[in-house]
Amino acid sequence: MPYHRNTELPSSVRNNLPEKAQEIYRKAFNSAWDEYEDPEDRRDNASREETAHKVAWAAVKKEYHKEGDRWVKS
Repeated sequence: MPYHRNTELPSSVRNNLPEKAQEIYRKAFNSAWDEYEDPEDRRDNASREETAHKVAWAAVKKEYHKEGDRWVKS
């Protein structure tokens, strides 16, 4: 389920994050997708996809923050 292009990201990501933040999200998601293949490596019985999305959002939040309704570079 890795994303090859930003246009493949969920609409909640595409419609809210700036292009560069989408790139961060996509790369972090894909990395986590590979890293957390084994269920024993995940927390709280989370699915592989759920874990990858959590990691991706955490990566975005390291460089961006929300101001009102917009995500802006920190």
